[in-house]
Amino acid sequence: MALRPTRPGKTGPIASATIELARSESAQALDLVLSPESFRLELCVTPRARNMRGCFANAWEPHHFERLGDIVLIPPGHELHIRSDGSSNTASIVCALAGPYVERWLAPLEWTDQRLEAALDIASIAIRRLLRNLAQEARSSGEDSAALIELLAGELAIELGRYFAPIEDVPVQGGLASWRLRLIDERLRIEGPPPDLAELAVLCRISIRQLSRGYRTSRGCTIGDTIAHDRIETAKRLLSGGDSIKAVGAAIGFATTSSFALAFRRATALTPNQFRQRILRSGG
Repeated sequence: MALRPTRPGKTGPIASATIELARSESAQALDLVLSPESFRLELCVTPRARNMRGCFANAWEPHHFERLGDIVLIPPGHELHIRSDGSSNTASIVCALAGPYVERWLAPLEWTDQRLEAALDIASIAIRRLLRNLAQEARSSGEDSAALIELLAGELAIELGRYFAPIEDVPVQGGLASWRLRLIDERLRIEGPPPDLAELAVLCRISIRQLSRGYRTSRGCTIGDTIAHDRIETAKRLLSGGDSIKAVGAAIGFATTSSFALAFRRATALTPNQFRQRILRSGG
């Protein structure tokens, strides 16, 4: 289902973006290649197919596949070979970005192995928020919405540039090295109670103070913010899969159903039951 593509405002384009809601259904394992002409950014809003992974075919060895996260970026000139082990029924917000801000913030970057690996699992609350806002505005009509889309697209290009620029083998000044950020991301993806700062500091071989300061510099948020966001995203997936509200709350570490419901409503403006009903109505 295509959303309305953006058009330049009367004062001239700030950035260009084409936005669509892409749905795909496959009864078999997935095996496809994407080769976009512009920067292609995807936010998968439903659970991905089992063991979905990708390989940048023109940059990596054929056997080098990495797991796909919820947000994936494909730079122009790169082919992404995608595979999965099972059937899929997914919905994604897909944004193609071009324009002056993209040329300023993304095009000059060298897409090293480290940056390409990071592009397959973008862990940024700000980028996720901007993609959702773009999709919402693309459903609207009017000059005000078109102008806002251009501004959001420009902001998205800047956030992507800020996200990828520090990703190197050495840390940005005051930030964490990319290998430490990857270790943190991998630990946070493990099911069960989230780690505390002491555990992550030992994992990264730095002090808790260095960890907290470096993470905020690199990601623009605290580790606590990331954990809270990831818990809610996990809750959404479990609720979509039919688990009871009580079981979902317990699975992500809440002591009571009421405390889970309160946290979920603060994050989404919906109760867990309202979210589930919306998923059922949409057929997701």
